[in-house]
Amino acid sequence: MQPNMTTILAIESSCDDTSAAILRDDRVLSNVIASQKVHEQYGGVVPELASRAHQQNIIPVVDGAIRQAGISKEEIDAIAFTRGPGLLGSLMVGVNFAKSFALALGKPIIEVNHLQAHVLSHFIDRGEPKPQFPFICLLVSGGHTQILLLKDHFDIKCLGTTIDDAAGEAIDKAAKIMDLGYPGGPVIDRLAKDGNPDAFHFATPHIPGYDYSFSGIKTSFLYFLRDRLKEDPEFIEHHKADLCASIQKTIVGFLLKKVERAAIDNHVRQVAIAGGVSANSLLRSELQRICDRHHWKAFIPPFQFCTDNAAMVGIAAYFKYLRNDFADLSLAPYTRS
Repeated sequence: MQPNMTTILAIESSCDDTSAAILRDDRVLSNVIASQKVHEQYGGVVPELASRAHQQNIIPVVDGAIRQAGISKEEIDAIAFTRGPGLLGSLMVGVNFAKSFALALGKPIIEVNHLQAHVLSHFIDRGEPKPQFPFICLLVSGGHTQILLLKDHFDIKCLGTTIDDAAGEAIDKAAKIMDLGYPGGPVIDRLAKDGNPDAFHFATPHIPGYDYSFSGIKTSFLYFLRDRLKEDPEFIEHHKADLCASIQKTIVGFLLKKVERAAIDNHVRQVAIAGGVSANSLLRSELQRICDRHHWKAFIPPFQFCTDNAAMVGIAAYFKYLRNDFADLSLAPYTRS
C-alpha cells in the first residue's frame, strides 16, 4: 500500500440489503451485497424480517468484503456506516456492528447520511470524469425524491422534494395494481421497451417550484384501470406493455421537467441522477437527451451504484475522513432525514 492512503470499511443496512465495502481513498476494492428475497412474497419490505436477515448477513458480508479486497482487518483506518434515514431495526444492526468492530480494532467510526451517500457515489474513482461543483442532482428512489444543488461534497441544498409519495413508490404501486410482482420498477422498465409510451395519458399535478407530488398520478392510474376493467376484464393483460410505457413516460417526464428548470434557473451546466430509480432506462436516456440539447454534461451512475450499496457509504466517509469528521460511540440511528 502506498503511504498516506486511507482504507475504509463501509457498512450499509438501511433497508433490505446488507452490504459491506472496502475503499482505499476513492477507489473501491470490494463491494459485497446480500439481498433479501423473503420480502417478495409480501409485496414490500417487512421491517422485522429485514432486521433479522441483516443479523444473519452482516458478519459473512463484512468478512467477504475484507477477503475480496485482499487486506487484513488491521489495515482498516476507519469504519463507516449508514446512520439514517432508513428502517430503525435494520439500521441498528449496521450501527451496532460498526461500533463493536471499531471498538475491538481501536479504530474511529464515521457516520454517513444515506441520501448523501447516493449522491456522492458519483465521486468513486472509475477512471472517468467526475462532477464539478456546482451541479444539480436528482435523487430518486422508492423512499425519496429530491432535486439537490451541490456546491461542495457536504454543501448540499435541497431545492425541491416530494410532498407525499416518492417516484419509486409510485412506480412500484403501478406495478402492484397490474400484479407484476415486487419490486415492480425493473419489471415496468423491461415491459415498457415493447410498449407505446403515447398509448395512454395520465395527468400530472401542478405543484409550485421544484416540489413533486405523485399521489395524484397513482390515483389517476388506478381509476383509469378501474374504468377500463369494467369494459374489458382482460384490459391489463391485453395492454400491459403500453400501460408500462405510458406510466413510465408520465413519471419520468414529470421528474425531468423540474430538473431541467432547476438547472436553467441556477445556471448549472452539469446534471446527475442518483438512487434506485436512476437505474431506469428511460430516465437515463431522457436525461442524456436533455443534457445534449442544452450542451450540459450528464452524470449517470453505473447500475451497481444505483441501488443501496456500501461503496457509496465508503466514498462519503472518505471525504469525512479527510475533514477529521469522526463520530462518537454514543450516537444512535435515525429513521428520517
